[in-house]
Amino acid sequence: SESERINYIQYIHRCQMILDQKILDSNKISKGEKRNQTAGHTASEFLRSVSISESAPFPLSHGTTTLGFVFQGGVIAAADTRASITPIHSHLVVTSSGSGADCMLWERILAREIRLYQLRHRRRLSICGTAKLLSFMLHPFKGTEVCVALTLCGWDKGVTASTNSGPKLIYVCSDGARLQGDVFSVGSGSPYAYGVLDRELRWCLSKEEAISLAREAVFRATHRDAYSGNNVDLFHITAQGWSRRKIMKCIYGLFEFMI
Repeated sequence: SESERINYIQYIHRCQMILDQKILDSNKISKGEKRNQTAGHTASEFLRSVSISESAPFPLSHGTTTLGFVFQGGVIAAADTRASITPIHSHLVVTSSGSGADCMLWERILAREIRLYQLRHRRRLSICGTAKLLSFMLHPFKGTEVCVALTLCGWDKGVTASTNSGPKLIYVCSDGARLQGDVFSVGSGSPYAYGVLDRELRWCLSKEEAISLAREAVFRATHRDAYSGNNVDLFHITAQGWSRRKIMKCIYGLFEFMI
C-alpha cells in the first residue's frame, strides 16, 4: 500500500543517517586508536559493529524453491523464477536461496575466484574445490545477517588424479557448512519439493523423466508454498556442459511452456 511504501522509504532514510553518523564517529578516532580498535577484528565482528538496530516498519516476506539432483544422465538444477540459477562456467551452475543481494554478490565473487584460479594454474578448479573455497570465504560471516544458501550443480572432468570425474551436487550455506549429496532442495517450498522427489526420484530415470520430475516438484511447491511462484527455470548439466530448458509457466492443472 501507499502508506507502507512511505514508511519503508522513511526507514531507509533513517538507516542511511545512522550509517553516516557511524562513519563520522569513526573518522574522529585518531589513527593510533583506530589501529588498536580494529586490530584482530573478524569480518563478523566488523559487521556487528556497524549493524543497524532499527527494525523495518513491516515484515519483509520472501521465499523460494530450488532443487538439484543427480541421475544417470547428469545433474538437474531447477527453481522457481523468484529464485535464480546462475551459470558460473560451462560445467557449473548455482541455485541460490536467501537474501537476493547476498546471493548475487557471492555468486560474482565465486565466478571471479574461479576465473583467477584458471588463469594462474591453466586448469579449472574442481567442483569440490569450488565448494571448499566458497565455504572458507563464507565462514567468517557466521553469526551475521549474511544469508546465503547456494547449491553447486556441476560436472567434474577429472583433470587430476585426485579428482573424480562425473556429476557433483554440493550445498554450501552462509555459516560455512558444506554438504555433498545426490539430492537437495532449499527454500521455503523445499518440504513440498522433497515430497515429490522422495516418491519419484530414481537413478535410472531418463533425461525427459528427470526433467519432468524436477518441473513437477517445483510446480507442487509453488502451488502449496505462499512465497514461491511464477515460472520454473531448469538446467541440465552433463559432461558436455550445461543446457537450459525452456522456462515453464505454472498454471494449476497444466504446464504452459514459454520461450
